[in-house]
Amino acid sequence: MTDLATKPGAESASAEDATLEETAPITDADDIDSGDPGSPTYAWAPAEPQPRKRRTGLWIGLAAGGAVVALVASSLVLIAPGTSIAGVSVGGLTPGAAAEAIQQRLADTVIVLTGDGGDAEVTGADLGASVDAAGLSEAAFAANPMWNLGAWFPASVDANVRLEADAANSALRAAAPDLYTDPVDATLAFDAAAATYVTTPAVDGAGVDIDAVREALQTAFAAGETRVELDATLAAVTPGTPTFVAESTAATLNSVLDDAGFYVGAERTVPIDRAVAASWLTVTPGERGTFDISADEAAIEEVVGTLAAAVDREKVDASVITDSDGAVLREITAGVNGRTLGDTSDVAGEFAAALAGGDGSYELPVTETEFATSAVARRIEVDLGAQRAYLFENGKVIQSYAVSSGLPGTPTFTGSYRMFAKVPMQDMGCFEGAPYCTENVPWVSYYNGDQALHGAYWHNNFGNQMSHGCVNLPVDIAKFVYDWAPIGTEVWVHA
Repeated sequence: MTDLATKPGAESASAEDATLEETAPITDADDIDSGDPGSPTYAWAPAEPQPRKRRTGLWIGLAAGGAVVALVASSLVLIAPGTSIAGVSVGGLTPGAAAEAIQQRLADTVIVLTGDGGDAEVTGADLGASVDAAGLSEAAFAANPMWNLGAWFPASVDANVRLEADAANSALRAAAPDLYTDPVDATLAFDAAAATYVTTPAVDGAGVDIDAVREALQTAFAAGETRVELDATLAAVTPGTPTFVAESTAATLNSVLDDAGFYVGAERTVPIDRAVAASWLTVTPGERGTFDISADEAAIEEVVGTLAAAVDREKVDASVITDSDGAVLREITAGVNGRTLGDTSDVAGEFAAALAGGDGSYELPVTETEFATSAVARRIEVDLGAQRAYLFENGKVIQSYAVSSGLPGTPTFTGSYRMFAKVPMQDMGCFEGAPYCTENVPWVSYYNGDQALHGAYWHNNFGNQMSHGCVNLPVDIAKFVYDWAPIGTEVWVHA
């Protein structure tokens, strides 16, 4: 049987996907595309589209699954229901949103001041109130996450309210000015008459007790209240500059004046008058109730220009009297080092800084030249056989004098001694029972008990024994020996 076909140019279709569309009545099988031009023509009609399958259940399942996923995801970042911090419900919030809610509730809480001078309102925001909202929220989430069903509806967490002191004082003063008395700062000034720094004490002021306000705000916040009344109580307001700061600064400044000067070693070579030093200093209020101290470098520089005249000097050599062993018995001339002032280009600036720091002494740069010391060894020799005294310097006799030593009944004792005491004048033997009394004996130099070298004005028989044991000298010679021989001088008496 011949296959069915469309007319030339028509599209072909399979039997499964198309239906035969009648374009003319069919009367006989032979009429089907017999090849006769006059025969009726038939073609395959497009197939009816198949109805789409419904997938409603699938879409419902996907939406529900997405909601579950979203719920699970949100439970990982939200705080459990029923959680509250200081009376603020934070359940279902992220820690960040919870922190904002806590701080906002605190900021909006109103304190109503009542009582005398009160009738004023301030908010937590006015007072600079804050809590550790972020920390509390993070801790609440960590302890009570939404995903943990066992953590739902926990107990409320308290929050410690803090106030910013300056903001709180400013807000309370603006709201209730009649409740405030200003404090008086301690002051510091130089008293020219006394040449010293003196202070005036501080005086406390009064104002609304910030601690009471904070406690009221804390109580209201914890109870979830947004408005609370407070009977205003007063507390002392501390001055910005308390008395002890002024007194401490005055003590430092007075110490500066006590020591003010330019030093060479421990010597205050150029003292600075207290009033002059004070004129160099400027004292001004500093931060946090302190005082700032500065010094006038230009004024100091004027004095620096005069220092060389006061500092520079020539050296002075020393001279001393010693015994035979070189031990110093007396200083004849004190030795003085020579010195020359060094570079002073930085002195004014450095001293200004030292004064500002509380140090009134400045050690000058100097070059010193050390002095030399010359020594003279002195001793006395008394020769009883020759009835003479000899004065030695460095082993050489410089003077020799005739003397009168003790008579045979009151001899002068021999031996090596040291001069131990001197009296310019005294009575000798003038006591009850004494064999003699000689008044006003001059220039007495004791060397052995009651035996001494001294002047004798009552005789002129020197070179012969005349005394009661002492060594008699002419008065002028006794004076010379008294001055020449220091305490400790060696005295050798021999026959």
